[in-house]
Amino acid sequence: MSGEPGSAPFDRQMLRQSLACQCPKCGKGSLYKPGFLNLSLNDTCSVCGFELARNDNGDGPAVFLIFILGFLMVPLALWVDHLFSPPLWLHAIIWTVLGLSLTLGMLRPAKALVLALQLRHRTSGG
Repeated sequence: MSGEPGSAPFDRQMLRQSLACQCPKCGKGSLYKPGFLNLSLNDTCSVCGFELARNDNGDGPAVFLIFILGFLMVPLALWVDHLFSPPLWLHAIIWTVLGLSLTLGMLRPAKALVLALQLRHRTSGG
């Protein structure tokens, strides 16, 4: 990764690597074990040898996604209700499916982004 502690908090390369779920150190190795919903980090990067499992960030990215998506989806649900007035059961189906799919689809890249941000801003060499 091109950033050092104290550099810009966010850049395009970091975002691109996070969306591709690549190693935050070299940008080439795979971050996760195989499987779409598998959130287990590889033990080490296959390219640079960076210890990925030691830098796991737990449930933080899931909490961020829940708050961010909730903040965006509630006004959208109110707007859809105002325009179309669908029945409550349809609201429940639409927003549950949309919320779950967005959260599950964005969880791996969000976890990769938080890992990259932790690496960039870590003050103790980790």
